Amino acid sequence: MNKSINRWLVLAASTTVLLCTGAIYAFSVFAGPLSALRGWSMAEIMLAFTINSAVGPIPMILGGFLTDKGWAKWSIAVGGLLFGLGFFLSGFVSSPAMLYLTYGVIGGVGQGLAYSGCLSNTIRLFPDKRGLASGIITAGMGGAAIVAAPIVNLLIEAQDALHAFRMLGIAYMVIVAVASIFIKSAPANYQPEGWTPPTSAAGGPAVNKNWVKMLQTPQFYVIFFMLFTGAFSGLMIASNASVIGQEMFGISAATAAFYVSLYSLSNCMGRVIWGTISDKIGRNNALTIIFGVIIVAFLLLVTLSSQIGFALGIIILGLCFGGVMGVFPPIVMENYGPRNQGVNYGIIFCGYSAAAFVGPRVAVSMATSNAGDFTNAFYVAIGIAVVGLILNFVYVQLKKQAAARVLAK
Repeated sequence: MNKSINRWLVLAASTTVLLCTGAIYAFSVFAGPLSALRGWSMAEIMLAFTINSAVGPIPMILGGFLTDKGWAKWSIAVGGLLFGLGFFLSGFVSSPAMLYLTYGVIGGVGQGLAYSGCLSNTIRLFPDKRGLASGIITAGMGGAAIVAAPIVNLLIEAQDALHAFRMLGIAYMVIVAVASIFIKSAPANYQPEGWTPPTSAAGGPAVNKNWVKMLQTPQFYVIFFMLFTGAFSGLMIASNASVIGQEMFGISAATAAFYVSLYSLSNCMGRVIWGTISDKIGRNNALTIIFGVIIVAFLLLVTLSSQIGFALGIIILGLCFGGVMGVFPPIVMENYGPRNQGVNYGIIFCGYSAAAFVGPRVAVSMATSNAGDFTNAFYVAIGIAVVGLILNFVYVQLKKQAAARVLAK
């Protein structure tokens, strides 16, 4: 059965799907033109991005359930097509409420289904390279705006933001339909040739825990809030990069679109780089470095007012956000096993969704009350990253205590 699946082809097809659904990270390019076209405030428009990200847990858990049952292909195909449909319908909105439904709810449900199916199915096929596989598959999500941002800008310049939504929606539905043909569900207990599964601390096979047993472990709550702290800064920047560049650093809309792409490129690279590094030095050592670098990046944005400062901040924060998204899926699988990874990660992903709800709103609110200056929001992000460092230390201690208890038996 194992030989019947080309796992690298499945990885490539799944990454292609996420290159479509990851267009959510280019939303800041839409925001300004849509505000000018419809006369809606930036806060009203950015709520659509918040809703899109915040509805994620429901389809993530559903997609995880379908994937755990062997229906990854359908979760991915239906999710990707729904996302494209949400984008297409966003090209006809005449009120913020309609945007919340099309981009926020329909697009968010589709994105969650596709992301959960692609991620959980793929890392099951790479038990020997979980960090690398997670990094590559999530890089599709993080790197989508590299392509989308300049295309969106061109389509907006040609007509308007609504035209851009319609054209991209059609393109995404076609791409997802083709890529889904090449996706296969991972067989149960898949093992690549020549690889021997690691044993647990007790010397037996790795333990698989369902979501009920997962919730009974103290590690779950620490991992949950660690994901929140790690995603907070990345989502704050992802949703506001274009606006921050124009308002605080005085760059043009076209140049800001370039920096959105640069952020996405860094995000994309960070997922692969940090996923691979975490395979070598351990997930927690990688997270310690990531949280520390996030703090440095925001200090650069606060202290350097030049375009160089903005570029450095964007690149570094993109790499770190990518690292967070690449490292956490393997952390969940290593704690609770591969059998229920879809549902388990979907539940822990609620930490990301909470950050998606809070991060962008904090940034927009503070900037609005401070004449477009995001400095205070940056200080909040620094504080959140410090909390992340503390939680990472607590998690390491919990792991040591758990291992000691097992060995003492």
